[in-house]
Amino acid sequence: MNTQKLVIRSMVKNIKMYYLYFFAMIFSISLYFIFSTLQNDHMVITMADASVSFSSAFQVAGLLLIFITIVFTMYATNIFIRRRSQEIGLYQLIGLSKAWVTRVLILEHTILGLGALLIGLMVGALFSRLFLLLFMNLIGIEAAFGLIFSGQAFIQTIVVFACLIAVSSLQIMMTIYRSTLLQLFQATHQHDNIVKRPSIISAILGLTGFILIGSGYYVSTFIVEYADSLLFLMLIVLASTILGTYLVFHTTISWILYVYRKKRNGNLGLYNSLSIAPLMHRIKGHANSLTIITVLSAMTITMISLSYSLYYSIEEDVRLAMPFDFAVENMQEEAARIADRLEEEQIEFDHLQLNAIRFVGAWVEGDLHVNDRRTFMLFSAEQMAQAGLDIEIPPEGEGIYHSSRANIEGMELSFPKYVQYASPNEEHRLTISNFKLENVMNYRFWGYQILVSEKTFQSIRESIQEDEHTQLLTFNVFHLLDTEKSEIASDIFLTNVDNDFISDFYTEYEDARQNFGLLIFIAGLLGLVFILSTGSILYFKQMTEAEQEKTHYRTLRQLGFEVKDMMKGIIRKQLFVYLIPLGLSLIHAAFALNVGSVLIAASMLTPIIMSTVVYVLIYLMFMVATIRYYRSIVINSL
Repeated sequence: MNTQKLVIRSMVKNIKMYYLYFFAMIFSISLYFIFSTLQNDHMVITMADASVSFSSAFQVAGLLLIFITIVFTMYATNIFIRRRSQEIGLYQLIGLSKAWVTRVLILEHTILGLGALLIGLMVGALFSRLFLLLFMNLIGIEAAFGLIFSGQAFIQTIVVFACLIAVSSLQIMMTIYRSTLLQLFQATHQHDNIVKRPSIISAILGLTGFILIGSGYYVSTFIVEYADSLLFLMLIVLASTILGTYLVFHTTISWILYVYRKKRNGNLGLYNSLSIAPLMHRIKGHANSLTIITVLSAMTITMISLSYSLYYSIEEDVRLAMPFDFAVENMQEEAARIADRLEEEQIEFDHLQLNAIRFVGAWVEGDLHVNDRRTFMLFSAEQMAQAGLDIEIPPEGEGIYHSSRANIEGMELSFPKYVQYASPNEEHRLTISNFKLENVMNYRFWGYQILVSEKTFQSIRESIQEDEHTQLLTFNVFHLLDTEKSEIASDIFLTNVDNDFISDFYTEYEDARQNFGLLIFIAGLLGLVFILSTGSILYFKQMTEAEQEKTHYRTLRQLGFEVKDMMKGIIRKQLFVYLIPLGLSLIHAAFALNVGSVLIAASMLTPIIMSTVVYVLIYLMFMVATIRYYRSIVINSL
């Protein structure tokens, strides 16, 4: 038999082992080609807002994708070589050189890689237009375009993944040349750890795992409050959480399982013998991979949920920051021109004038000045209610602080506080009794926004000291009733206002949609790669274990145990293997999202639930595939 036939027969024989790896490689290549196409697409670059660098974002996404694919490929290649180690040893045992064996495996791997590259490029080219349509829809840009094929993206993808094939080929060569015959024949033998009675040290380490994770969670609650030390606190949280997760898998779980076995006096029965017993012996050996899977899963859930939350709540978040479609300050002529132009275009709108006071004061808590010389804006609640805002009217002599960005600013939101301001005779204090995570005036206007009753507003207006820091303001605000013409109205507003700093609701909404549309597009696709990689790694490891335990299943079948009874224990084992990392990753993600929630004023619950459900369903598909593979092993064990 020549080398070519041997390679083909080997690939056909190992198709069950390669198919998921092959699919993951095709998906990664297609996705990289699509990112490269979008990165180099002239229309995407020219049509995007100048403040959003789409090309750079797709370039960074491509680099992240390459990194993920390299890690996944090297890990999968290592598993494949271990599973075929006896075959490699037999080749050498019959007199074939290591160079010949290396050449055969590299040829097989290259054919597999080139096949994935060819199919991936074809799939990427076919679906580039679909993904461009999806991307343009997410960012809210409408355009007509034909089929897309980027020669630069084609060459770039070939070069990158040819280098990846070369790296994995080098890995194969180094593994074979470094391995002895004895190591090759023993590589697939599972060396179970002897479960001894846990020592005091293991008990301490087991408890330390939970303490470290809890400490990481606790420190994460201070990240927003101490934003100046953001990097340092994030490093502490990551190190504590990852090390704690490792200890949980390495020590804590095996210790808990030992206690469970001891309570049953060692009588585990068939189901527990097929589930708990293997975990007791092997969980320490899987600690590294399970930790990686847990951390990557938590990162993926956090990344997708946060990006989807940002995109999902765009309109609500922008509306909380900009309650009026248009607003101008002390611009009576400009407001009149805007109203005239809106009427000319037959755009229905409401137009009102609001009074406000801008002054310099200080936040005070008790007798302690929180800070000095801050700018405040005072508004009448009754006037805001007339303008159509759904607001709470504070009691006389009190005010409510309104800000859609208070969480990001890291301000201490404990009330009551006081605002101290100057009057001609003495210092006065206004009691701030409450806080609302929304603005009562568009955020572009400078000053902390305080809402008081009309009577309190007039009282302060009469008593406040008039100087260069005190201004009586008149705001002209507009509500568009015909939202279908928002773009035309926005152009009218921006044309008639000669101030680059002032913006309107529609412009802010479209800018946010472009930014967060780009984010959810990249995060969603990279999230799929993450879950394919983590799920595949766990699946490959369980495939290997299934092959190693085949003789055990044959023995049980010969003793008369039925397949359905054996599968109950195996299913229980897979529930442990898949759900423990998933559960820990969900808890990790929950605390990470709690920190990220300061970026969003609107509720994140709905997008988080939707993102998590999708992730969990895809993740559990790997568990179902693993159980099906185990079932085929058990059935064919005789």
